Amino acid sequence: MTKERIQCNMEEELVRIMPYSHHPLRCALAYLVQKNYFGRGHMRREMAGIVLFFVWVSLLGSPLSAQYSEQETTAQPAEQPNEPKGANIPESGPKRGVGETVIVPRQQPTRPPATQKRPETNRDEPVRFRTEVELVTVSVVVQDDKGIFLSGLGKQNFRIQEDGVVQQIQRVEAAEAPMTVALLMEFSDLYWQFLYQTLQASYGFINSLQPDDWVAVIVFDMKPIIMLDFTRNKAAAFDALNQLSSPGFSESNLFDALTDTLKRMEDIEGKKSIVLISSGVDTFSRTRYDQTLKLVQTSSTPIYAIGTGQAVREYYDARGYIGDIQRMNFLQADNQLRSFAKLSGGRSYFPRFEGQFPSIYADIAATLRNEYTIAYSPTNQARDGKFRKIKVELVGPDGQPLKILNEKGKEIKYKVQAREGYYAPRPVE
Repeated sequence: MTKERIQCNMEEELVRIMPYSHHPLRCALAYLVQKNYFGRGHMRREMAGIVLFFVWVSLLGSPLSAQYSEQETTAQPAEQPNEPKGANIPESGPKRGVGETVIVPRQQPTRPPATQKRPETNRDEPVRFRTEVELVTVSVVVQDDKGIFLSGLGKQNFRIQEDGVVQQIQRVEAAEAPMTVALLMEFSDLYWQFLYQTLQASYGFINSLQPDDWVAVIVFDMKPIIMLDFTRNKAAAFDALNQLSSPGFSESNLFDALTDTLKRMEDIEGKKSIVLISSGVDTFSRTRYDQTLKLVQTSSTPIYAIGTGQAVREYYDARGYIGDIQRMNFLQADNQLRSFAKLSGGRSYFPRFEGQFPSIYADIAATLRNEYTIAYSPTNQARDGKFRKIKVELVGPDGQPLKILNEKGKEIKYKVQAREGYYAPRPVE
């Protein structure tokens, strides 16, 4: 084959592949033909033949030609006009409503609202109005001067005054029932010297509970953490305490933790209480002290406060390690615990020695088991949010103060323990 023949064939091939010259091998072929590469000696002709062979193979098996021919021969199917379109189905995304990390809610078909028939009313029937009567519940404990609980008192032996007005008592309950106790304990690095006494008091109190009593374990530093919900299993309560290895923060937000626990205890019925084991110091709670006192007076849950660190404080104070400001802070903390207990109808304890703890546990349990629960409907139903003072008295059949005599006929002095009052609800409540 002569040079002129090869040149003519390649030019014809170049004309044929010009519409598809974007292919890299075809561009190379066009370049060889344009530069007359096939007519420059024997060696270059052999190399050009090799290149031409590979170019020809690529032209025959190129997917571009197949694709182009397929596009020319394949026709798009006509859209069916009567075929419904899935307008509510997404074009892409998870199938069956499940994605990689979230669940895509399926679109439920809309149902027409059901027509409700209005009940037929009788015009001759008189209109009736329904009113809600507020009931105030007060926990009362009666003890003599020796600490002995006085039992056997009935509804006729109590008299309740609200703002000086005698109220009608609805019921008096004195049956012994299981206790429901929320153990709220301070677990902070603020005073690490008090942690041993705090844990000792917690373990001892849980161990003193009866099998039918309910207990929940709550700890707080910067915020309250529920370690264990209410249970009758002492082993589970001990396991919750065993998880407390080391405190994480040097803060003690007492007011926030106490108000949160009071709100959780409000809907619980029966004999309930909060056993607060704390130093009484608050660092920077969002709830103010006056707001906490108001909630304590409003709640029906008595608080039994155990102040920790008394012995450690006296030890350091005797050696001059506690200044005047810190001493005043500790006195204020003790006063806060006393106020919480007194205004809620509970008690406060400040033990100095380990031997005092068993008697404290027994006193708390006996007080809760021997308390009277009195419910009455106040005559003042105004929702003004004002404080209403409560006074509980023991009276005899003649309406005079009740006199109790011992075996020798001597009059016994007794003490009635109850909360001092409550705040009336507001209109929005």
